Amino acid sequence: MKKFAVVAAMATAFLGSTSVHAADLEVTHWWTSAGEAAAVAEFARVFEEETGNTWVDSALSGSGTGANPVIISRIIGGDPMGATQMNTGRDAEELIQAGLMRDLTDVVADMDIDSFYVDQALLEPCRYEGGLYCLPVNIHSWDWLWLSTKAYEKIGQPVPTNWDEYVASWPALQEAGILPFGLATGWPISGVPGVLMSGIGGSDLVLAINRDKSADAVRGPEFRKVAEAMDSLRQVISPDMMVPSFGDVGNQLLTGEAAGNIHGDWLQGDLQVAGGVPGEDYECLPALGMGDQLTGGGDSFYFPVLPEGTDPAVIEAQTQLARILISPEAQLAFNLKKGSMPIRTDIDLSQANPCMQKALKLLDNGLLPSGDFALSSDTQQQLQDLNIEFLDDDSITVDDYIERYASIIEQAD
Repeated sequence: MKKFAVVAAMATAFLGSTSVHAADLEVTHWWTSAGEAAAVAEFARVFEEETGNTWVDSALSGSGTGANPVIISRIIGGDPMGATQMNTGRDAEELIQAGLMRDLTDVVADMDIDSFYVDQALLEPCRYEGGLYCLPVNIHSWDWLWLSTKAYEKIGQPVPTNWDEYVASWPALQEAGILPFGLATGWPISGVPGVLMSGIGGSDLVLAINRDKSADAVRGPEFRKVAEAMDSLRQVISPDMMVPSFGDVGNQLLTGEAAGNIHGDWLQGDLQVAGGVPGEDYECLPALGMGDQLTGGGDSFYFPVLPEGTDPAVIEAQTQLARILISPEAQLAFNLKKGSMPIRTDIDLSQANPCMQKALKLLDNGLLPSGDFALSSDTQQQLQDLNIEFLDDDSITVDDYIERYASIIEQAD
């Protein structure tokens, strides 16, 4: 793991040859919240300013599990977009194996990407049979506990510094009519078990389950603590208080309507857009304030192979966008808005907020493989369905949850 170097100035990446004429390049992604939209607009701005091409934005709803089927079906069906964002991990592996993604090896050959990527493990899912088929553009981690300053002011208690203190505060919060844990409907629950696994169960448990696919680890005592924590959470989550999106949960934290939330670091992009200031309006605890490592994955860009007869200017626009996305200027502008950590080690991060600074320190200890990094899309979907069902149905016992989780991991590829 490399440390970030602070430099006095940023160099603009060499973008390659100029197109004969400007082109429209359709880009699909699922960055639809306020903070995400502000971040992706930075990529579009740099791309258009540097190349004269047009970024044609095609935003998809539903995050990875909702947007991936649309992206994949278009590519398989012969209607590929010019570029698409997907998770860094295994979401696109079958498309790569089928030869439907463009090999970027020659595109970035002169950029020496091995020298500035903060963690070479991020590139592993992009490599196949000697080729490079995607470019990670950030490092995201689910491993954050977000806490509302206003909620704790209302009950006259200091903001917790770790998970145990947070859980201990729930009775006082409930007595004051404050929701202990805010949650959005649907996919946001999918990241919670992994965060609990890392913070409560520890690094060895994360590796055993996500990397080694060990069902025995799921059935062991450390994962039981995770399952029991999930059970405790569902006792304080009121279904009628669940909100449509994670951005809405951010608003609940800022107003003190909800005291806490487990969610990925992209939430801070929305908190920032809403005017929230870390250390004043909210606190952010990486690894639940208990661990010294983060699970990590993030977002990558893929460039589908375009149909025969495609305007060469569009293919050149693909090339230019690929290079721009990992350029110092675009990396800094995008990640400061997104709340994620940049993939480059050679850019000035003095403007990073306190939450990102905490995350950067933990990067020195190495990244743990998150579920979306190590597990197939099918396995991820099965686990998400289980977590939603467990949350909604109190008749599912902790033992049932553990066994069903173990069965899914047992069959995972």
